[in-house]
Amino acid sequence: MSEITVRTLGADDWETYRSIRLTALQESPEAFVATHAQEESATEEFWRERMERSRRLIAYVDKQAVGIASVGAAQEDDNAGELFGLWVHPEARGTGVATALVRAGAEAAAHAGRTQLYYWVGTDNGRAVAFASGYGFRPTHHRRPMRVVSAEDGEEEIAMTLPISA
Repeated sequence: MSEITVRTLGADDWETYRSIRLTALQESPEAFVATHAQEESATEEFWRERMERSRRLIAYVDKQAVGIASVGAAQEDDNAGELFGLWVHPEARGTGVATALVRAGAEAAAHAGRTQLYYWVGTDNGRAVAFASGYGFRPTHHRRPMRVVSAEDGEEEIAMTLPISA
């Protein structure tokens, strides 16, 4: 089995992040709030600012970028972080890449002094709910309308939470 490595991207890695983000938007448009068309034409300044707003993580298998995730501050709780934008290339799904990204995200949040990590999941997305539950995330009372581009009226997301410590 190939080794999975995860690294944090800095502002100067914006082109690397842009490339895999655009791949994710094209491959799984139903999973994101933004569209490929919207972000494809974004400027370097847009991407550099995005890199500064949250920690961007990238997963590699055999030096090939196969997944991304982001970690930022949670809106629901000042002591919590939020994992978002998690995507794994279809050929790497089920190989531990998502787990490695979530682990790195939880470590980053803990390092920033957060005590828990939120992860919003579509209530109808059984695979994502099962993955998050298997990792240790538990459902909360926080709900919101689904924010992704393809969401139909009435679809919801649930915030799942994972206790973490420094």
